[in-house]
Amino acid sequence: VLKALGPTEVELKLLTQLVREELDQARGEIAQGRQLGREEIVDRARATVDGLLGTRFDPVINGTGVILHTNLGRAPVSAATSLAMSHAASGYLSLELDPETNRRGGRMDEISRLMRASTGAEATLAVNNNAAAVLLTLTALCSEKEIIVSRGEAVEIGGGFRIPDVVAQSGCTLVEVGTTNRTYSSDYVRALSDSTGALLKVHPSNFRVEGFTASPSTGELAAVASEHHTVLIEDLGSGALIDTSRFGLRHEPTVSEAIANGASVVTFSGDKLLGGPQAGLIVGRKELVGRIERHPLARAVRADKTTLAGLGATMRHYVAGEALHEIPVWRMIAVPSTEIWARAEQLARPMGLHVVDTMASIGGGTTPMEMLPSHAICISNVDAERLARRLRMGTPRIFPIIRDRDVLIDLRAVQPAQDDMLRDGLRNALS
Repeated sequence: VLKALGPTEVELKLLTQLVREELDQARGEIAQGRQLGREEIVDRARATVDGLLGTRFDPVINGTGVILHTNLGRAPVSAATSLAMSHAASGYLSLELDPETNRRGGRMDEISRLMRASTGAEATLAVNNNAAAVLLTLTALCSEKEIIVSRGEAVEIGGGFRIPDVVAQSGCTLVEVGTTNRTYSSDYVRALSDSTGALLKVHPSNFRVEGFTASPSTGELAAVASEHHTVLIEDLGSGALIDTSRFGLRHEPTVSEAIANGASVVTFSGDKLLGGPQAGLIVGRKELVGRIERHPLARAVRADKTTLAGLGATMRHYVAGEALHEIPVWRMIAVPSTEIWARAEQLARPMGLHVVDTMASIGGGTTPMEMLPSHAICISNVDAERLARRLRMGTPRIFPIIRDRDVLIDLRAVQPAQDDMLRDGLRNALS
C-alpha cells in the first residue's frame, strides 16, 4: 500500500501511521461483514494522504447570491489589498520601526490616519475580529463595573456570540433596561449608578424588530453619557463607511455617523461592509483607545502585519473616493441588475441554458431582510443534488443554489473576472 502511494516529501513514519489507521478502519468494517477489495483500500489510503496534503481553501465561485457569505470567507478584497497583504507576508516591512528616527513605534499610525480621514475618529486600534474588539474594549474600560444595555440589544449573532456572555467574560455586570421592543434614553438614566462603567449600544446585526418599537439614537445616548460623566460604546458590527440607502437598501448606520453623533468608542468588523481582511476595528476618542491599546489583552488579539497592510490598502480606496469601483463588496452591491442579466445571458445562451430572476442578499449579519434584484443561470431537468455536488467538487469549485428541482448560479456575487472560469466549470459539470 505504501509503495502504491509513492511517498516523496512526506516522511515515511507519518505516511505509515496514516495507512495503518485506514487499514484498522477497513478491518473493522470487514469484521462487520462489509466486502472490501485491495483496490478500494488502496484508494481510501491514497485519499487520506491526499486529504492531508491537499487543501479545501481553493478559490471558489460564489453563485449563492449572498455577497458576504460567512461560510465562503465573507468579503473578497480588492486587487490592491491582496497585493499589499502578499507583499507584507513575503518580506519585511517597517511595522513598528519609524524609518526616520529608527525607533520603535507607530504600529497603528497609518491605519489611524486613514480612519481619521474617513470617519473623523481620533484614534484606531485593529485586532483580529470584532468579537475581540468588543471584549477588549469592555475589559479595558469597564472591568468590574456595570454595563447598561437595552434588553432588545442583548443579542446573539453568528457562532454563538452573545452580548451577555461577552459582558460576563470581560468582568463586567450586565444591566438590562427597557423591553425587547421599546427602550428610551430615560431607561438608561434610571439605571445609572456609581458602579456604571459605560452605556453600550449594539447593532442587532442579523435580525430586525418591526412594528411597535422605540430605541434611543446614538446622539441621545451620547448626551446621557456626557451629562453623567460616563462613556458610550457602540458596536456597529458591519462597519459601513458608505450609505447603503444609495442602492435601494435600508440605511445602515455608518462609522462616521456614530463618531459625529458622540459615541466615545465604536467597534466594527473589517471583513464585512468595510470590504477588507478579517479584523476588528476600535475607533474613537484618543485617550480611550490608548487605554484599550495598553491593556495586556490587546497583545493577545492584535492584528498581524498582513492584516494591517490589507486594512491600509482598503482604507486608501475610501480616501481616494474609489471604493465603489475597487472594493468587490461595494462593486457587487452597486452593480445594476441589468448588467448582471447581460452577463448571465452571455454565459447561458451558448450552453442552451436560460436566465431567471432572483433576489440576492448582502449577508454577513448586515442589512437584515434587505434584498437586491439579481439574475441567475438556471439548469433545469437534472438531478439537482448530484449536479450541485459536481459543481462544488469541480475545478473551479462553484457553489450554486438549489431551488425546487433547478440549479441556479446567481451572478451578483460572481466577479466578472471569474466569468470564463465559471463557463469552463459549468461545461465540465454538465458533460
